[in-house]
Amino acid sequence: MALTNTAIKHSKPAEKPRKLFDVGGLYLLVAPGRGKYWRLKYRFGGKEKSLSFGTYPEVTLAAARNMRDEARGLLAAGLILARCGKKSAPASGMKPLGWRR
Repeated sequence: MALTNTAIKHSKPAEKPRKLFDVGGLYLLVAPGRGKYWRLKYRFGGKEKSLSFGTYPEVTLAAARNMRDEARGLLAAGLILARCGKKSAPASGMKPLGWRR
């Protein structure tokens, strides 16, 4: 079942981190006392990996879904997703998707 904006807004932090799943490996990690983080869970080379897209509400549900689709397209093309370090991060605070073969 797809995640909704209403479910995201009403989600409260619990004692332990919990995951609210959308479709296609996208989920929102609700961490106690820290916030809500968008993550993508995927497999590459037989290993499970995750990619961070930013925090809610700075990154909306629609934007996170668009980033998920872009990342899935790169994976289908055989590219490895990597996060750029703090030195190369843009001033906006969002981490761009990097890639390498």
